[in-house]
Amino acid sequence: MTKTLNYPKFTLKEKASQEEIDFFNQYGFIHYTRFITPEHAAKVAAAIDVKSDEIVAKQLDKINGIPIKFGIDEHGKKVVQRFPYTSWHVNEVAALYDDPRLKSLEVFLPNTKYPKRIGLKEKDGVVANHYFNAQESGYKQLGWHTDVAREFALGGKMYTMLNVGIYLTNSGPVNGGLRAIPGTHKDGSFKVLFRKTQVLDTSEDPNEVMIEAEAGDLCVHDGRVWHRVAMSPHQGALSHRRVMYVAYLCGPADERHENSKTPFYHRFLGLAK
Repeated sequence: MTKTLNYPKFTLKEKASQEEIDFFNQYGFIHYTRFITPEHAAKVAAAIDVKSDEIVAKQLDKINGIPIKFGIDEHGKKVVQRFPYTSWHVNEVAALYDDPRLKSLEVFLPNTKYPKRIGLKEKDGVVANHYFNAQESGYKQLGWHTDVAREFALGGKMYTMLNVGIYLTNSGPVNGGLRAIPGTHKDGSFKVLFRKTQVLDTSEDPNEVMIEAEAGDLCVHDGRVWHRVAMSPHQGALSHRRVMYVAYLCGPADERHENSKTPFYHRFLGLAK
């Protein structure tokens, strides 16, 4: 059964406090409330929907080599459920990442010879995820995984990274919610890769905790932390969960473009239903 961790929540400012740093170092995640207002989050979601409808109409299946995931909602409408490089196509999304407060997150990354940066042009860019539980949903849940594992899959070094999430809807037990195993960012490389079967294992873990968030919140986790998205116990409107994630990087740059090839690890993400 998922545990409840009564963790402190913070307000994102232009400089992280020592309390924030200590908490993140211990648990591998941190939760900031009201990065944007719920009303702002709703406007961003609506703008994404407009572009998503265009993608469906144009029958696009990839952006910069990254597959788009589709599903059929409870109303029989085909919708985009995993939208990569959203900031390239939706101005309301792009504007969020100009916020100077985000630079304070750099303190959670180690110093390397490479610049610390938000990966708007790397990995999968800003990914807008839309989970829901319907018969023909293509994205009801996402099994256990670590974000740095894709570097291993591509034959590269696993540089520390952050995953920065902006919540566009409330997220909790009603619509599945994010589950994480705190402290697993301090495991060795073997456990970071092989503690569980990446993506395919969707079972509960006795040490998992739920990270409940409200629309407009910002949650950050270390890319080595094991986490999953649970399936909502409900169907239809109650099951919808929307969140955007982007990588905060400190490794070598690998910018993608319209002719980039599809990375190998997306063969496994394609199995997530």
